[in-house]
Amino acid sequence: MTVAPPPSPATRERLVSLDVFRGITIASMLLVNNPGTWSAIFWPLGHAEWHGWTPTDLIFPFFLFIVGVTTDLSLRGRPTGDAVRRILKRGFLIILFGVLLSWFPFYSRGELAGIDNPTMLDRIMWKIDHLRIPGVLQRIGVVYMVAALIALKTTRRQQIVIVVAILLGYWAIITRGPLEPAPETVAATVDRAVFGEKHLWSQSKTWDPEGPLSTIPAVATGMLGILVAPWVREKRVRELALYGAMGLLAGLLWDFLFPINKALWTSSYVVFTAGFACVMLALCIWVIDIHHVSGWTKPFVIYGVNPLVAFVGSGLMAKIIDMWKIGPVSFKTFTYQLVYEPYFPPKVASLLWGLTFVLFWLGVLWILYRRKWFLRV
Repeated sequence: MTVAPPPSPATRERLVSLDVFRGITIASMLLVNNPGTWSAIFWPLGHAEWHGWTPTDLIFPFFLFIVGVTTDLSLRGRPTGDAVRRILKRGFLIILFGVLLSWFPFYSRGELAGIDNPTMLDRIMWKIDHLRIPGVLQRIGVVYMVAALIALKTTRRQQIVIVVAILLGYWAIITRGPLEPAPETVAATVDRAVFGEKHLWSQSKTWDPEGPLSTIPAVATGMLGILVAPWVREKRVRELALYGAMGLLAGLLWDFLFPINKALWTSSYVVFTAGFACVMLALCIWVIDIHHVSGWTKPFVIYGVNPLVAFVGSGLMAKIIDMWKIGPVSFKTFTYQLVYEPYFPPKVASLLWGLTFVLFWLGVLWILYRRKWFLRV
């Protein structure tokens, strides 16, 4: 992990659209993860209950798609041995950040089932025993390593065959069981077999949205980003837009047989969201790099060049302000009830708190940007 200088001016100019797209994605991730209250959110800022999609369901696959694009760009010209070391180091560091973020604050608060008057050691051990192992950063790290190593050792044609095999194979595997959360999906069975219930997402208890089986098609999302990277590099907007539109249509048609579903990361979801990402990236390139309409882009560039700081830092902050009590309520609830709730309808108040959170982190990242502090792993 290093604090690195920004890319060279030529590279930076060529990839402004990609930085902006990544910045929009990470800022959107912060917004949907941090409403003023989860009891009042506008529907686009929440996930689909199960099958289907909302704008929020596009954010994570967009980020994995961008990881694929940047993987191709960053590995070009590197010797194979150096590239492998870089891939493994970067991937494991991203996973480590994810585990540490999940583990924080490293002890369990409140009452512990079956333990009266728990000691600090009890709380620490209970936290370890119930640590959620899968997670967003963990999936990003795994997808990055697997997709990058495959791309390093295969031709473009072989990569296409692998992506198709992953999508069709996952379709065959996951449809051997029900596609509804009850009684259980094949993915849920695998989640429990690999990690056990205590190490899964606490809200679901028996399955995890970033579980091991559904990470396999997520690798295909990253590989699709790698496959379109040459078009991004050469600013081939027509190809990006055309194949993106074809992906959108194919995903929507496949939805009739294999529903679009983020929690299961279904094959139709992979194709649909990758197509959507291609269209959005083509639009960014057309507007920013070709027509040079870029006066609006600076906030998103600032988010886009420091995504790891934004995600990890905001995640830590969200946990801290939820732990920090002012009277009977958390600091987050206190500020929401004091500044927003009395003056706005509930959903508007909740959205404004979330936007304030995003703007606060824009300020933090702007300071780092001005000082040329960019976190690289």
